[in-house]
Amino acid sequence: MHERTLPSQSPGGTGTPSGTTTGGSSALPAGKGRARTLAQVGGAAVLLAGAGAVVAAGALFPAPESSRTLPAAAVAVPAGESLGVCPGPARLLQGTEAGTDPQFSPESDTAASSVTAAVLGASGVLPASRLSQLDGTTAVEIAKDPGPPPAEGARQELLAGVVFNRPVNQATVLTADAVANQQATTGGAMKYTATDGDLQGMAAANCLQPSNDQWLTGASTTVGRTSVLALTNASTTPATVSLELFGIGGQIQAPGSRGLLVAPGTTRSVVLGGLAPGEARLSVHVRSAGGPVAATIQQSVLRGLTPGGVDFIAPGAAPAVRQVMTGVDIQDPAGVSALTGTNGYQDAGPALQITVPGPSDAVVEVKLYGRDGEKPLPSGGVVTAKAGSVTEVSLAGVPAGHYTVSAASDVSFVASTRITRGLEEGQPSDVAWAASGFRLGSQHAVPVPQGGLRQLVLGALDTRATITYSAITADGKVRAPSTADIAGGTTASIAVPDKADEADVVGYVVSAAGDAAYGAVLVQQDGRNDVSALAFQPAAAGQETVPVSISY
Repeated sequence: MHERTLPSQSPGGTGTPSGTTTGGSSALPAGKGRARTLAQVGGAAVLLAGAGAVVAAGALFPAPESSRTLPAAAVAVPAGESLGVCPGPARLLQGTEAGTDPQFSPESDTAASSVTAAVLGASGVLPASRLSQLDGTTAVEIAKDPGPPPAEGARQELLAGVVFNRPVNQATVLTADAVANQQATTGGAMKYTATDGDLQGMAAANCLQPSNDQWLTGASTTVGRTSVLALTNASTTPATVSLELFGIGGQIQAPGSRGLLVAPGTTRSVVLGGLAPGEARLSVHVRSAGGPVAATIQQSVLRGLTPGGVDFIAPGAAPAVRQVMTGVDIQDPAGVSALTGTNGYQDAGPALQITVPGPSDAVVEVKLYGRDGEKPLPSGGVVTAKAGSVTEVSLAGVPAGHYTVSAASDVSFVASTRITRGLEEGQPSDVAWAASGFRLGSQHAVPVPQGGLRQLVLGALDTRATITYSAITADGKVRAPSTADIAGGTTASIAVPDKADEADVVGYVVSAAGDAAYGAVLVQQDGRNDVSALAFQPAAAGQETVPVSISY
């Protein structure tokens, strides 16, 4: 608000009134001069009295309307496009030099990567949408511009535009324009598979909305473990990225971790072993100024000459006093115990990793909810996580099955859960990380990567939740909904069929009601140890308004 004041004097200046001579005087008759003097004094008194009356009146009456602050008005913010960045395929580092800009090379004859995605529309209208490369080249046009939005009261039947198992060899971008000033509902996922080479296994990741602040938990840079952070800038604005690294012993001061420039339409790769070598547990806080970035960590394990798995570590929920991860698959406890007791296999079992970014330790209570309810952890489930460091809690010892992991404290923290498959020493195994998820709301678009065994894993925490899910098929139809009623403190698994009404299933529209519920897609491969978990992403933002205050 700007205040304006009137000048304290006339525009004529600070000297005597205009027309007055200052260099001399004129003689007046004595009587007339005295009378004029008395008249001037009297006039001055009247002026002063009038001024006092004006001041008094100003104190008695309210300020003019133009000087008041008007009530804040709610102003609608135009909805922007929906955008998700899908990571590029997993690749093996060429050479082992530590640095921040590695060269990559394909390493497997059987490696294959593909993107599956869905864009939702209503009233017979699909938003203009596409799958593009980072340079803006369109790879798949999902739908053209539909023109003017439909009239009010039009039929609200859902329909979908899909990308079905599209092969990719680089990072891609899924975008959809807003329709009727509403952000489009979209969901996409990239899946990598290989049956030979050092990076054999499965790695899948959601197409993520870029952000200026995000946390990734689950990296490791010890011998045989490779962590490569990919920073993708899909905007038209340069991004300057700074990394905060947290390990077992606390925050790591790493030269070269600040001021990383990521040009528009590019991906910058950072070998975390060059910044924090020999860290068995590593969390990364990614902050960017300027353009937002999408961040993922390609994490791979090699135990001697035996592949130990590959995965994309995705950002989880922001620091909070409660973190929830579902889609956690735990193997036979006896087999896990025997394998993790073998040299070099200490990280081959399920575990929860907790990072406390603040200055205070966190006392964290960990609960596991399975199909039949809560299962106690042999460790008791309560752990003190040190401030500024990464703490690991073993989840071994509970019966095999699918679980939802809940961790709660009075201090904010971030968390992620490790999933492992394979119980035989010397045989290829796989690893996946279940990121902390978001509470389910209305109309989430959930992509389902093609191939393998796919399951929707749904968890309810305290009381009952009702989940409605409708299959999205490759012909662009949203099928009739089904409903799952989930008791509080339990986890339910729903097998995803290959087809619905003779059409390939591409994803689901999921909505929840009742108590807090969370979901993930668990992807496995029949006859192999391949595993990946994809947390459900937040629903599209609705119409937003901001308060605007006007005053003068």
